[in-house]
Amino acid sequence: MKLLTITIPCYNSQDYMENCINSLLIGGEDVEILIVDDGSKDATSEIADSYAKRFPTIVRAIHQENGGHGAAVNAGIANATGLYFKVVDSDDWVDEDAYKQILAKLSEIAGGKQTLDMFISNFVYEKQGAKHKKVMRYTWEFPQGEIFTWNDVRHMKKGKYILMHSVIYRTKLLHECGLELPRHTFYVDNLFVYKPLPYVKTMYYLDVDFYRYFIGREDQSVNEKVMIGRIDQQIKVNKIMVEDVDLWKINNRKLRKYMFNYLEIITVVSTIMCIRSGTDENLEKKRELWKYLKEKDIRLFHRLRRGIMGQTMNLPGKGGRKISVAAYKISQKVVGFN
Repeated sequence: MKLLTITIPCYNSQDYMENCINSLLIGGEDVEILIVDDGSKDATSEIADSYAKRFPTIVRAIHQENGGHGAAVNAGIANATGLYFKVVDSDDWVDEDAYKQILAKLSEIAGGKQTLDMFISNFVYEKQGAKHKKVMRYTWEFPQGEIFTWNDVRHMKKGKYILMHSVIYRTKLLHECGLELPRHTFYVDNLFVYKPLPYVKTMYYLDVDFYRYFIGREDQSVNEKVMIGRIDQQIKVNKIMVEDVDLWKINNRKLRKYMFNYLEIITVVSTIMCIRSGTDENLEKKRELWKYLKEKDIRLFHRLRRGIMGQTMNLPGKGGRKISVAAYKISQKVVGFN
């Protein structure tokens, strides 16, 4: 069995996927790299096959009809033979030194008595044109040098989230929680990191800047114009998060609070993108989303409305929307997500 499976979802990725793959090959025989060609129309398929041919004990190429990012991740999970599982998008890459440290630590833990459910490391926003690269690290929130539980986690303030770039899951845990991401839907990385959390009992945090998250392509899913154009998919993911996890049934107080905060920020993004679009159609989608929340779970609705972000996003009238947009711009600078 391999130590770590890394899945690379690829769709028309010929221009940048090799940089991603080359950064991962350094892991050697401990690693299984699954390149999932999701119905690409360029040279992605040929590039994937060439790597599989050159590195047959490390790389596998999986070809499938186009089903979107979620379908590509699903294929990775279904085909993974590694003890642990990681997703690296085809336009991103990893740091060599951090990578080696992570593999060494995973190997050490795998040989021990404790089962590890989730491994966490830092990621870097590689924002094109930005002089200062923002790093998402968790040195204050998580203990270091030991396996820990949710009870050991310190306060996770809003703006500090565990994202797909941060996590490596135990592969069997993803099977146990029944994770299956929707097809032809963007923003499913939120589901990937959210739905398994109630099943996570043990964690380990290593303070290394591992994942390099590239931001800058105009067609990138986190580009604001693209997000507005795909607002229906953002809202779809938002609703699945509500439907798939009953937060009131989560017994651990710290985990429940964190997941409420995460759901809140996703709901804020859905809301603000509707506002930013400025169209009557999307403002109606905003109202429909909040109506859905109210009808689905009145307690959840009030919880989200009471939150600082929720209050900001629901101020009435044009003046209220201007304040909402101003708050969004501040959070945009802080997080740097698009």
